[in-house]
Amino acid sequence: MTLNPIDLVIFDCDGVLVDSEKLCVKVDALIMADLGCSFTEAEIIERFVGSSVEVYTAAIEERLGRSLEKDWQNQYEHLYDAAFEAELAAVDGIGEVLDGLTSSTCVASNSSHTGIRRSLEITGLRHHFADRIFSANDVSRGKPAPDLFEHAARSMGVRPERCAVIEDSAYGVQAARSAGMRAFGYCGGLTPAKRLEGPGTVVFNDMRDLPELLAAAAR
Repeated sequence: MTLNPIDLVIFDCDGVLVDSEKLCVKVDALIMADLGCSFTEAEIIERFVGSSVEVYTAAIEERLGRSLEKDWQNQYEHLYDAAFEAELAAVDGIGEVLDGLTSSTCVASNSSHTGIRRSLEITGLRHHFADRIFSANDVSRGKPAPDLFEHAARSMGVRPERCAVIEDSAYGVQAARSAGMRAFGYCGGLTPAKRLEGPGTVVFNDMRDLPELLAAAAR
């Protein structure tokens, strides 16, 4: 008898399904410079990869010393769109992983529904998830709060302890732990392994290893 079954695998989108973080970091640097509060790419990776819009906005406002208008980021969406259309690709190995998984899957991302669907369509991954897509816009608090993962599990009818979360950011693995879910931290992108390590978390750097890691965690 399996003591620790995994009935649902919850994937983050950016940096886990699609190799977008390096593109976002470059665009973020341009946006911040335009606003008049320069952050280095190293600072952006350290502070913002995987963060919610609220965390992102608060840090910029703190450095600027003033508040930003509501929905201030909308004026810059075309920069992300252009970068994604030109260069966005699926994370290496994720397609074959998704083809082989037998557990239920879904996506839970701090990005908007429109942004998630756009990224999955550009990279040819949308068919793996149909409408099993959850956004921070669906809940009151994005990651690192556990709300989004709790909402996804509840919507899918699966208890938290039977969920595995695949994340690539410190905010994401923190949210998974807070939700009482098993976390798998992918360090093959921008976030170093040491920032993903912690209780209840398996850190790995090759997406093709994920099925074996999930199987081992379920034994």
